[in-house]
Amino acid sequence: MIAGLGLIVGGAGAGLFGSLLGLGGGVLIVPMLTLGFGMPLRDAVGVSLVSVIVTSSASASVYLQRHVANLRLGMTLELFTAFGALVGGLLAYLLDERTLAGLFAALLIYVAISMLVRHDPRAGGEGAVANDAETSDDEEPPSGGRDATARLSGPGYRIRHIGPGLVGSIGAGVVSALLGIGGGLVKVPVMNVIMGVPLRVATATSNLMIGITASASAVIYLVRGGIDPSVAAPIAVGAFVGASLGSRTAHRIDLRVLRLLFVGVLGYTAFEMTRKALLL
Repeated sequence: MIAGLGLIVGGAGAGLFGSLLGLGGGVLIVPMLTLGFGMPLRDAVGVSLVSVIVTSSASASVYLQRHVANLRLGMTLELFTAFGALVGGLLAYLLDERTLAGLFAALLIYVAISMLVRHDPRAGGEGAVANDAETSDDEEPPSGGRDATARLSGPGYRIRHIGPGLVGSIGAGVVSALLGIGGGLVKVPVMNVIMGVPLRVATATSNLMIGITASASAVIYLVRGGIDPSVAAPIAVGAFVGASLGSRTAHRIDLRVLRLLFVGVLGYTAFEMTRKALLL
């Protein structure tokens, strides 16, 4: 009973955090289950993927209603992310837990550093000017590339570096399946840092994508018996409540606070996962 309540509360916290930052909550759920409840890492990844699906479902509709998410960009990137998720799901059963924990920690450190050194997020007219200044005619194909960029861009910002963004999306899918994080840890920085999407838009768009990404890889875990329903159910309930709350309060939170919160949690989680990798 107490363990069940703890899973619900933990799922709610992860869902809240995940919806605010477009991560799906797996970045908290996997360490919580492995470090706090002693669950094997690979089993925790399977449960986390279920919570990611729930988090995405709970928050995506709100972001769409408020016209924050870039649906066209999200679905374009998701085609490549889903492919990566299938590949990652197959790789997950070929790696031992020490390797998975080390990969998790390394990813968190990299993303935390990249987001910490990033300049202030661009938004509104200022973002549009910055993007236009940074995206020269030499960076894009003569005609078709510009048309694609225009279609994927949103109000106040212009998409750039589509090719690296697609490659990053494949990597996000692989990481999602391996570590149960929905790929938001990679998707948000890829859109924000590489493609020039404002952080709030990148977060909302990531929330649209992570459910599809997690579904693609969760199927492999389900077939292999890697998802424990007794753990997944309370986590999913909590994640739904937390994600619903987070998606409705995200617009009230200052982006600088959001970024610092992001980096702080990533740093702490990386430290704990590094300890686990060394002690396994």
